[in-house]
Amino acid sequence: METKAPAHLNTYLGIREMILSGDLVPGQPVTIQGLVTTLGAGMTPVREALRRLTSEGALRFHDNRRITVPLLTVGQVDELIFARLALEPELARRGAERLTPGDISRLEGIDRALDRAMQAGNIRDYMLFNHRFHATLYNAAGTEVIEPLVDTLWLRSAPALRVMCGRFGAQNLPDMHRAALAHMRAGDSIAVAVAIRADILQGLENVRALIAAGEALV
Repeated sequence: METKAPAHLNTYLGIREMILSGDLVPGQPVTIQGLVTTLGAGMTPVREALRRLTSEGALRFHDNRRITVPLLTVGQVDELIFARLALEPELARRGAERLTPGDISRLEGIDRALDRAMQAGNIRDYMLFNHRFHATLYNAAGTEVIEPLVDTLWLRSAPALRVMCGRFGAQNLPDMHRAALAHMRAGDSIAVAVAIRADILQGLENVRALIAAGEALV
């Protein structure tokens, strides 16, 4: 018999998906009642989820009790670039070393879904499949410390990346996933890490350029 996930966990995962997909944009106010209506959840699970996501830095709690999606500064983007490049290529290398042929096939399927979303101009699905591709590769590494840290960095990055993709279009970005997959099939874990590093950098550098130019990421 399948065990039903607790309501507070489902609510947390639902709001988390809204952040990772970019449904919640930088600067957007987040209200308990709004999330209750959107998710069909109770007020207590929503409060618990917001408390957790605020502690993870994915949402910001203001002195006037308002909760918003954080607006990133250039300095914060630089920190995210530093942190993600320090951790994710290593996760990719470790994950690539442990991938089975079935894992690679699964990653290829995710990447095909990502390509379809990109061709259809569906930025929301593009964001979710992009996250799933990275998360699947990183999960193969089997780390207990690094992966949760990276997950938090994705929550901080995603809303701004969604705005960047909407401005520039994901089709204009080099397909580093395809390069990473070719290196996975060849068994070259170092080259996989290099491709993933380039993939991360190109997105965040575009975000940085928008903010440095004074454009509002909303």
